[in-house]
Amino acid sequence: MTSLWFNTILLPQGWRDGVRVTFTGAAIASVEQSDPQPGDERHEIGLPGLSNVHSHGFQRGMAGLSEQRGDNDDDFWTWRKLMYRFLDRLDPDDIAAITALAYVEMLEAGYTHVGEFHYLHNDTDGQRYANPAETAASIARAAATSGIGLTLLPVFYAHGGFGGTDPDPAQRRFLSNIDSYAALLEASRSTLPKNARLGVAPHSLRATTVDELETIVSLASGAPIHIHIAEQHGEVEQCLAWSGQRPLEWLLDHAPVDVRWCLVHATHMTDSECDAMAASGAVAGLCPITEANLGDGIFPARRFLGAGGAIAIGTDSNIAIDAAGELRMLEYSQRLAHCGRNMLASAARPSVGATLFGQAHDGGAQALGIAAGIAPGRPANIATLDANAPALIERDGERLLDSWIFAARGAVDCVWSQGRQCVSGGAHIERDLVAKNYSKILKKLLS
Repeated sequence: MTSLWFNTILLPQGWRDGVRVTFTGAAIASVEQSDPQPGDERHEIGLPGLSNVHSHGFQRGMAGLSEQRGDNDDDFWTWRKLMYRFLDRLDPDDIAAITALAYVEMLEAGYTHVGEFHYLHNDTDGQRYANPAETAASIARAAATSGIGLTLLPVFYAHGGFGGTDPDPAQRRFLSNIDSYAALLEASRSTLPKNARLGVAPHSLRATTVDELETIVSLASGAPIHIHIAEQHGEVEQCLAWSGQRPLEWLLDHAPVDVRWCLVHATHMTDSECDAMAASGAVAGLCPITEANLGDGIFPARRFLGAGGAIAIGTDSNIAIDAAGELRMLEYSQRLAHCGRNMLASAARPSVGATLFGQAHDGGAQALGIAAGIAPGRPANIATLDANAPALIERDGERLLDSWIFAARGAVDCVWSQGRQCVSGGAHIERDLVAKNYSKILKKLLS
């Protein structure tokens, strides 16, 4: 049994001082206010782990390689061409090594569960591996190596544009039909680590037909459903030309969108779409750092939260892996858009940090289909902050979250994921080995 004592910790009922948390295996056994006991490991500040709802693990290997301007205006679509060229070089071992480093960095940032939006299924010729879940097994190995909790989201991708147009040859490693996708789901299920979840992920409205989307949703059987939606202006224009409706408008009218769904990005929507999405109960999967890096636009978070919407955060392209940074960028984007401060707080909850953290924590758990929070019976997913970090000195309660998100750097000290200690002293326990393997793979790929 592991016993941790916290001077202060964030529980589902709020901040509490002098709390002892015990767990055996992956689940929390008890949470009680008490004096520390002999043998307890003592920590100053405790937080529940956060969920990263949207990751493409392999893209960590190309971070920083697309920051040189081309001859024409750069946008998401020019970045995508570079990404296609990078992924063409990857074999399953490469995917596992790169993703393992990404997951190590996620844990060091305070994430304890990841939703892997996994679309790299085929070999370099576009054929399925003998094991349809060959690359899904790479993701599972990376999760097991790092210790992070996993919701695997195998992606269905069949077309190159709205209305079932033919895919681009560069998309050959993604492609499935309905039968091969069903086989992929079944094969992926057997590769998952203990306590992992399996969902479904129609890639986008441009990559699936109406009938295919309906079938993919039926395969979910109550599991999470994730989809890219309304990320770029070009996507909105193409959807209008195809259907006469905007992407989010079309999806809400034609699919059973509810609390099982995570609509990733949802950047470009009208006020009526925003309100309707909030009312659906779906989670908005926001990736503010990647969205800024790609020039996607600004999600209308102020209106969405005001309408009762649920949000979560993800690292998407993994250009930078920083949980506090995602939350900070989300708030700062609203400040820039509205020319004001403290945009996402309210009179009822004036702390911006507490609002952001609470939304990301609850929305992330919903989107990934997991239980969260530090309470008996729930997964032992806990992070500690370094009370000696300059930005955290003499802070308590909600001020800790405000200061961690907006003023601290590298303040995550220790992390337990499903009862396994993964991070100590700010560094992942297996960092050196994982980083060495990553370095070897990158030198091979980029030489």
